[in-house]
Amino acid sequence: ACHGYNGSSVGIIPSIAGNTVDYFVDTMEAFKSGERKSTVMGRVAKGYTSEEIKKMAEFFASKPSVPMTQQFDSAKAALGAKIHKESCNKCHEDGGKSGEEDPILAGQSMLYLKYSMADFKNKDREADKKMSKKVKGVIEKHGREGLDALIHYYGSHK
Repeated sequence: ACHGYNGSSVGIIPSIAGNTVDYFVDTMEAFKSGERKSTVMGRVAKGYTSEEIKKMAEFFASKPSVPMTQQFDSAKAALGAKIHKESCNKCHEDGGKSGEEDPILAGQSMLYLKYSMADFKNKDREADKKMSKKVKGVIEKHGREGLDALIHYYGSHK
């Protein structure tokens, strides 16, 4: 119910379809241990065994990610496409539609992405060193507007 039919959300809750098994498992285990803060997912994750989490990961990884239909600013999205290509594409490949160890960003709720970036900034969610460096570089080059442009770019995917 929360993450949408087959894992493709239509609300602020992130879509989980199409992410890799490893990303799903790592995320759920982090929720389960309390390493990743949450309002609900920590309690939900504690109800599953590691084997059940892996089976869910395999199920959702096999489902296609369906982008959310949402309003976006096309000028910001165009700038975001350039920023993505120069700063984000190595981890969030194919315009944010895939990644080995990183989540799918293309088509996610823009509000979810905005809140996620705020969580990283406020240290409520930990970014790895590589991501922290990339985000810092985007802000130095483009200001906070660069992050907003990225959000509009990811939100523009259909």
